[in-house]
Amino acid sequence: MGVKAIDFFEYMDTFMDYRKDIHEVSDQTLKSNRIDLDLFKDFIFEEQFKIIDGPATMAFQFYLKEDRDNCGASINRKINTLKSFSHFLRAMDVPKADKLPFYDVLKIRTGYRNRPNALSVMHVKSLFDSIDRNTILGTRNYALYALMYQTGLRVGEVHSLDLDSIDLEKNQISVIGKGNKKRTLHLTDEMHQILVEYLAVRDFFHKADESTALFVSKKGNRLAIRTMEDNMKKLLTKANMKITFNVTCHTLRHSFASHLNDKDVDILVIQSLLGHSSTRSTEPYIHPSMEKIRQAMEKLPSVIYMNKRFKKGLPGIKFQHNCHRKE
Repeated sequence: MGVKAIDFFEYMDTFMDYRKDIHEVSDQTLKSNRIDLDLFKDFIFEEQFKIIDGPATMAFQFYLKEDRDNCGASINRKINTLKSFSHFLRAMDVPKADKLPFYDVLKIRTGYRNRPNALSVMHVKSLFDSIDRNTILGTRNYALYALMYQTGLRVGEVHSLDLDSIDLEKNQISVIGKGNKKRTLHLTDEMHQILVEYLAVRDFFHKADESTALFVSKKGNRLAIRTMEDNMKKLLTKANMKITFNVTCHTLRHSFASHLNDKDVDILVIQSLLGHSSTRSTEPYIHPSMEKIRQAMEKLPSVIYMNKRFKKGLPGIKFQHNCHRKE
């Protein structure tokens, strides 16, 4: 027997306040937690479950898998949110909270994790060449996407940047990442100049002087993540690049890590720049480029040997003729 559904969801708002004020989790994490809990709540009441127990939780897993086509990782993340909420309910002495089943249901197998796709250096060049820096919007977008590529910032991190996040005198930028982790990144001289050019035209945006946001919209509001993604799609269409995978703002972060890896930058350095808590999170980002793979293959002893033979002329290759196997 679990917790009554009506009692279970009564503490949602209190839980969110606790997460924000005590745990100091990021706004993005809070948003994800709220979405997960609201989804579970809608499912429970639509299916008319009166008790939050094992059957209700497993039915929720089936719903996520079959009806919403969620992958294993996404389902597990939602169950983890419910686990955190059950911890909170126990601390609040909610009757039978210790009977909640979220730790008992099976974890969904996620299979092998696909490596994130990254743009080649030429693709990155084509993307930035497609931005018209002679316009105010173009100057803003160039600075926006350049910051993502040159520092490896997440789109949410760029979205939350304020004017005082940047110290142009020290060539530094202060970022608040996942879990409210703060990190300070160095700005290259090129990135410094790009930001100076953007800040010179920022005041031309409507009511920009009333906003603390670094990147503002045409109406003077903090530039929305959705707008950043939509503008990226427009640039990709304009650049007319032949790319076989879906490109988003986050792809610039993947490309940043991949290109650093191609330059033999230490994985610990890349981990620090990306704001990862462990190298396990960094490893999928740093797959080698096709050029790096080609160079490695060329170093194989057999390849080196054959290349030398070909340089001397075609090797004497003989084909067997009239081969008869003796009985």
